[in-house]
Amino acid sequence: MSTSNGRTVVIGLGNPLMGDDGLGLVALERLRAEYALPPEVELVDGGTWGMNLLPVIEDAARVILIDAIDVAAAPGTPLRLERERLPRYLATKISPHQVDLRDVLALAELRGTLPADTVAVGLQPARIALGNELSEVLRCRVDELVLLVVRELAERGHVCSPMAVPANA
Repeated sequence: MSTSNGRTVVIGLGNPLMGDDGLGLVALERLRAEYALPPEVELVDGGTWGMNLLPVIEDAARVILIDAIDVAAAPGTPLRLERERLPRYLATKISPHQVDLRDVLALAELRGTLPADTVAVGLQPARIALGNELSEVLRCRVDELVLLVVRELAERGHVCSPMAVPANA
């Protein structure tokens, strides 16, 4: 697979039925709704896709993962993990979808197709439990997480412009 296409893939991860675990999907949708992105940036709702994410990751030049990341920090703490920390970190089995993601990343690494420029950004979850809403602390910080993703994209040369908000919004 070629990674010379210049495409950056932003993958929102999580299970929206498990409270804060759905953070990646909420942030991805906020990014999609509020920013005009260049055509070489692809937004992917990774949800709980597991191995189905392998071709998406392998065909990208750069990958930015958005997720709830549990490192036992204070809830809502912004976090950024470099590529080399991902497999080791995800081995902690934070949530069911991350077991699959760990396997996907390990397989891409083994095949030599994991983009060198792969990072994860997210927030420390307050609770991962059955429920379809984010905790208050994460809900208040979704915009901050989206700005972290926009900053990651800008550092890779992608201009992301905020869309105009209607006056009556």
